[in-house]
Amino acid sequence: MPYAASNWQEEAALARYQLIAPLLDESLDPAARSQLRKDIATRNQISDRTLRRYEQAYRESGFAGLKPADRQQQQSSLLPDNYRDLLDQMIQLKRELPTRSVHQIIRIMEMEGRVEPGVLKRSTVERHLYKAGFSVRQMKMYNESQKSSSKRFCKPHRMMLLQTDFKFGPKLPIGKNGAKVQTYLCSLIDDHSRYIVHSEYYTTQDTESVEDCLRKAILKAGRCDAIYMDNGSPFISKQLSMSLAKLGIRCKRAPVRSGQSKGKVEKYHQIVDKYQREARLKGIKTLEELNRYWTIYLDELYQNDSQGGIEEYYKSIGKPVPEEGISPLQEWNRDTRPLVFYDVETIAQAFTHHEKRLVDKGACISFRNRKYETKPSLIGCQVEISYDPSVPDVLTVSYEGIEPFQARPVQIGEYCSKTPAIPLSMQAEKPTTSRLLDAAEKVHEQKLNTRTDAISFGKFKKGE
Repeated sequence: MPYAASNWQEEAALARYQLIAPLLDESLDPAARSQLRKDIATRNQISDRTLRRYEQAYRESGFAGLKPADRQQQQSSLLPDNYRDLLDQMIQLKRELPTRSVHQIIRIMEMEGRVEPGVLKRSTVERHLYKAGFSVRQMKMYNESQKSSSKRFCKPHRMMLLQTDFKFGPKLPIGKNGAKVQTYLCSLIDDHSRYIVHSEYYTTQDTESVEDCLRKAILKAGRCDAIYMDNGSPFISKQLSMSLAKLGIRCKRAPVRSGQSKGKVEKYHQIVDKYQREARLKGIKTLEELNRYWTIYLDELYQNDSQGGIEEYYKSIGKPVPEEGISPLQEWNRDTRPLVFYDVETIAQAFTHHEKRLVDKGACISFRNRKYETKPSLIGCQVEISYDPSVPDVLTVSYEGIEPFQARPVQIGEYCSKTPAIPLSMQAEKPTTSRLLDAAEKVHEQKLNTRTDAISFGKFKKGE
């Protein structure tokens, strides 16, 4: 007997409610709810977006909001009377193993005795599975959605997560003889408020530029819980990981080849494109000028402008939004989460670089194509140098047993410098004897004494 329409809708609504029931717990914070939603979606092989749709439907209309739309009441006379029951069973088979083909599903139904062989046609089953949302293409999309980072998310408070990335900037005539040099914009955007904590143009797209931008952001806004970045070479250095670890900041990686996972940054980069078009019209020639106008542009045309993403977030959680919208600066300032600042020394230590160098016979070390003087007592030793990337000319040399000191760049003067004096501990001493011969004589005498004490059998003849 076929299911009545209301019956299958009730069952479908119940199945959907069972999926989202754990997510309806009001005691869950947004981060925990997001992780739980992801786990439920993975276990049941459906998309995060589908779960969100179910949640929203339930909050708006209760249990009735979870009921699917009416199926077509008319049924082909060529289909068996129990086709709706068969379709439910075929959907169940598809849910159990999404990779099952239509041919396999039909074979299972026939082997279980639910339908006579040849009654179910492949094209008919494919069409009905598609209408129910379980076609091969739809299931593939669901599975791929679990591997992608296109799902929307937003942290509930500022400085819970910062997103960072580089963007190509304009080329400026700041190279040798006016050669054009490529610039790169590094930015740190607050995930919750969309507020730009720090953003600056650099002439290099490397780890030191990331560290400089991050350091300035932390000095401005204090500690953040985590930073979201991709797997590009500027973001995967051991030094950067170490600096973040020392500050207690977690590093989160975007999935490989998943640009959508950084949607807020990509949207923000559209604002950057607008600025760079204006910068070309302005005829900006220097890096300082490029950054100065960028700061002005950010303050006037981004930080204080309402952002649709903020409005969308609050509407999604059922909170009212002012008609004029909310700007990143407003959202940043009205957040109740307090900012936690580090002392300057802690930040300096976290971003200090440490490397090993071998002291040559001239008591010097090499660093960035320059020579630095150390101490003659360290000739041939491997020492540790530490430096702040913002002032790389100041090197601190450390070696076990001596007080750390600053190495000075070697100055090439009019005359050659004096050969450094050899430390007293390394100077040769004139010997009074040969310790090798003395030791050999001692061993030789010990062997002679041993031979004298031994019993001699020379006086005994053979056969006596």
